[in-house]
Amino acid sequence: EVQLVESGGGLVQAGGSLRLSCATSGFTFDDYAIGWFRQAPGKEREGVSCISSSDGSTYYVDSVKGRFTISSDNAKNTVYLQMNSLKPEDTAVYYCAAESDSDWNPCAGLYSGMDYWGKGTLVTVSS
Repeated sequence: EVQLVESGGGLVQAGGSLRLSCATSGFTFDDYAIGWFRQAPGKEREGVSCISSSDGSTYYVDSVKGRFTISSDNAKNTVYLQMNSLKPEDTAVYYCAAESDSDWNPCAGLYSGMDYWGKGTLVTVSS
């Protein structure tokens, strides 16, 4: 059974930091791209970042470039999202998702139709 479990969300003041984790199981980690997405109340889901398994390339939406860093620990089948200089507009439920990247690169466009999804973790940034 494929599982993606997010953790690390919480309440933080503007300017603060959080590190989200996405623990995965049930698929061959090295064959999948892992993305982070977020959905704020009343807004559509937005791609935030993605890491490609094939070459470790990373991708970010413009609004988080320079503040967020995605990384992976292949030994632990876990992907992290380090979020620094958080802003109130970063408040959202953050989800991680997985898509095979054997034949194409779902990270390039922060593809939102990935096959497998976690249940999300809430990040709240107070002003």
